[in-house]
Amino acid sequence: MNRTQARVLLAAALMGGAVTSAPAWAQVTLKPDGQWRHAIGLGLSYASGNSESSTLTLNADGVRQTGYDKWSYYGKALRAESDDETTGDQIGLGTRYERDINGRVFGFGQADYLRDRPANLSRRGSVGGGLGYHVFKTDTLTWDVFGGVGYTHDRYIEPTDVGGAMRTTWGYTELLVGEESNHQISDSTTFRQRFVIYPNMSESGEFRAQLDAGLSVAINERMSLTATLTYRYNSDPGAGFEKDDLLFVTGISAKIE
Repeated sequence: MNRTQARVLLAAALMGGAVTSAPAWAQVTLKPDGQWRHAIGLGLSYASGNSESSTLTLNADGVRQTGYDKWSYYGKALRAESDDETTGDQIGLGTRYERDINGRVFGFGQADYLRDRPANLSRRGSVGGGLGYHVFKTDTLTWDVFGGVGYTHDRYIEPTDVGGAMRTTWGYTELLVGEESNHQISDSTTFRQRFVIYPNMSESGEFRAQLDAGLSVAINERMSLTATLTYRYNSDPGAGFEKDDLLFVTGISAKIE
């Protein structure tokens, strides 16, 4: 393991075992009753003085869970400007389905889409699937580990040097190894996190990783205050682009049940 990989794994450990497109969650309620539940969230910041900056985030997620399967989706959008320059322009969408094979083992399939203009990504499409294991599964704590295989296809806004050549598109097969937990800390407070690492099977030593973590504190039955952290790493993002992105957002969310 090299130093960069160690830093990514250490960041996950410091987050309590914990990253997406996952998503910056709006913190929908999880109940195994087969009913769809949805939540929408909003985050906004503005600063002025020697410089002006603003950030707007919108996100939504939904989950339908039973005693043996779970289907979820998410959507997110980010717009950030600093001194009239666009510093953030992202749209992400995704869905995931899990079904128990027995009391501990489950299978899953997932699909994700990302557009990130400052990172030169016109679009990134990913699909994957595999098996997972329920380490803990109680009313107040769930923790799953999972692994599988996926395929990602990137399209760049401008041609870039990636994978040893100038490219406008780049497709590659990946492993995916990760974990996810949901902790009901109290009647009003929930913590969720997800960390996944994607070793590139075509380029030895190259990998992607993502950490998503979110804390939600209920104001009433419908509204909650939220704080979310997203860390995204790509060991080969293309010449001239940063390898990692970090986003921390506070906001408010509303449940639709």
